[in-house]
Amino acid sequence: MGFLAFLLLGLIAGAIAKAILPGRQGGGWLGALVCGVIGALLGGWLGSVLFGKGVDAFFDIGSWLLAIGGSLIVLIVWGFISGRTRRD
Repeated sequence: MGFLAFLLLGLIAGAIAKAILPGRQGGGWLGALVCGVIGALLGGWLGSVLFGKGVDAFFDIGSWLLAIGGSLIVLIVWGFISGRTRRD
């Protein structure tokens, strides 16, 4: 997967993760991009360790699920680090 495709995957995965996770996460599209790229790296690493499958291709559903799952983990950890609580 190319660099720009990986950035696009990260941006979309970060935005989906922010939409799934309740509460307010700041950062806008740049925060979603950073969260998604770090999440895709984390998800790809966890996927390769646990399942033998990483973030390989842009149009692969497994890559998307790993990237979104990794982004959710990044958002949860960031919420614990920053001390943000759930606000309705």
